[in-house]
Amino acid sequence: MLARVKFAQKNQAAAMRETDAAMAYYTEAIDIHPGHQASLEGQRIALKLKGQFDEALARAEWAAEFVGPSAKQYLVLAAELEERGRLDAALLRYRQAVALEPRNAEAQKAFAVFLLSHENEEAAVYHLQQAYQADPADTWVVDELAKRRALPTLTAQQEGS
Repeated sequence: MLARVKFAQKNQAAAMRETDAAMAYYTEAIDIHPGHQASLEGQRIALKLKGQFDEALARAEWAAEFVGPSAKQYLVLAAELEERGRLDAALLRYRQAVALEPRNAEAQKAFAVFLLSHENEEAAVYHLQQAYQADPADTWVVDELAKRRALPTLTAQQEGS
């Protein structure tokens, strides 16, 4: 956060110093607890601030392989791949995320967003419906399904939970 402030103030030297300090803390935290999600995320953000995009992708790939498997790790990797235009690889990681945790509303929603942005409406609606089944309180999902007249009805069991 301090690095972003320094970048906004156009103080590159201070921003890089803060980014390097953050990297040291994140690296130490990951060495102690390799699966610490906030540190993994912070480390990737710091790498991107430094312009080390390939290294950020490599860290996401490492986390997906060695920290996971979890939908969260695959979603992070999918987003990194998507940012770099590697859409086939991103699609695979989104699929892995929802296959690993099919009741994970965030995974279903993220996959639906990806599909919508790449004009695969039919598949996106399916994943929006899966997200809705997992979390009917997500207003964005409800709105997207309503726009498409694809809002499913909840079962009695889902309404009570």
